[in-house]
Parts: sequence; C-alpha cells; structure tokens
Amino acid sequence: MWDKVQETVQFIKAKNDFNPEYGVILGSGLGSFTDDMEVAFTLPYNEIPNFPVSTVQGHKGALVFGTIGDKKVVAMQGRFHFYEGYSMEEVTFPVRVMKYLGISKLVVSNASGGVNPNYKVGDIVIIKDHINFAPEHPLRGKNEERFGPRFVNMSAPYSRNMISKSKELALELGVKVQDGVYFGLQGPTFETLAEYKMVKILGADCVGMSTVPEVIVARHMDVETFGVSIITDMGNEESIDTISHDEVLEAAQNAEPKVRALIKSLILNY
Repeated sequence: MWDKVQETVQFIKAKNDFNPEYGVILGSGLGSFTDDMEVAFTLPYNEIPNFPVSTVQGHKGALVFGTIGDKKVVAMQGRFHFYEGYSMEEVTFPVRVMKYLGISKLVVSNASGGVNPNYKVGDIVIIKDHINFAPEHPLRGKNEERFGPRFVNMSAPYSRNMISKSKELALELGVKVQDGVYFGLQGPTFETLAEYKMVKILGADCVGMSTVPEVIVARHMDVETFGVSIITDMGNEESIDTISHDEVLEAAQNAEPKVRALIKSLILNY
C-alpha cells in the first residue's frame, strides 16, 4: 500500500506539482462544488495509476485541483463505496494519496437517510460523530507505521474546532444546520423500517453507505476532518415506500447550493 500510494502521488505531481491544503470528497449530487473553485487541473480517475473508478450515478470520477480564495484544494468528484465491490483499502486509497499530495484537512460530504424526528428532507447535518457498522475495517491487517499508529484515537473523529467554526459561518450565511451522529452501513440497499429503527435505538441520527472508512483512514494519518450530510429521505412509513436513488439525487441537488456555500466559507475562513 505504501509503495502504491507513493507511485500514485509521484504520477500526479509529475503532471501538476500542486500542494493542496484541503481535500474535499463530494458525495451524491454534490459534484458541482468544483464550480466554486478556480480550477487549475483536472485528472480523470481512469488516468491515475492504482485508482479505482466510480460506478455510481451522480459520481463523475475525477480529481479536480484548484483554489478557493488563497486556499489550495483537491476535490474528488465521486467517491468509492464498499458495496461497489472494492476492498476497504481501495475505497480509502484516495484519502492516502491526498494526504501525501499535501492535505492537512479533509471535508467529506454525503447523502443520508434521517431517523431523528427533528430532521426533514433537505436538512443539512454537520456530523459530530459516527457509528461504524460496516462488515470490514479499513485498518484491518498489518499496520504501516509510516501512515500512522496501530491503534487510532477516535474520541473526536470530526474536528471540534471545524464543527464550531462551521456553525458560526452557517449563522452568518443564514444557512440552517443540524448536527448529529452518522451511522455507517454497507449498502447498497436502502434500509428496512426495522433497520431504521435499529439505527435510531443505537443512538444515531442519520444513516448512509460511505464516509466512515474515509474518516477512519484520515484520522489514522492525523488529517483534521469535517463531515456534512444532506438528509435525502426519512426512515419512516410515510417516505419509505417511495425512496429511490433518483429521489436521493434530487433532494441532494436541491440542498447543494447551501452546502456549497458552507463548505466554501469554511475553507476560506478556517
């Protein structure tokens, strides 16, 4: 893994020697964030050695390098999921690459199903913690000490300072935000009513199929991490019968301008 990461990093640097401070992983329906960047260089995943290729509708599949104000950013247009058949090493490989391209901060976004009764479709949730229920752990196996320690402190996987700053900025922007605990499952099926109930009983506010492995690997390498989720459906009898991936994308796209404004402001001001 170490050699693959270094090979990929060297390939990218040979194409464009760009040292980003921020990495951004754009989830379902959020690929247009790159419109806010002054784009310097775009590299499709299928041209990058050792990179997987995203297979999910709504995930474009490119690394985009550019600036927001004076901050250098690398954004992933489309992420990889365990349910696509990739290993956890493959799912999290881009996070390792971004670290060695230079990032010290990572912003992750996703679409999720809400179980908190105070949520509604379209709400923006700042992730304050997560529960990992995936069947595989991204750090399982022999630990590579050059990446990070064998046992990673996960008491605050999402940066408390970034959470606090984002809430200040949301007030200034007039963007209403919630906060909550994200529950990570494998997918790709949407949850049953009983599974939504389980998620709520176990102490989470929303549930999805991504983000958790990426955050674990980021923290393994001591990258400061911030997560935001768009509630695209509610896990109750009223909405469960009709939910589809198209509806998830539509709800995410409707909320996208507010999420883009919040992430852009956080990058500029933190």
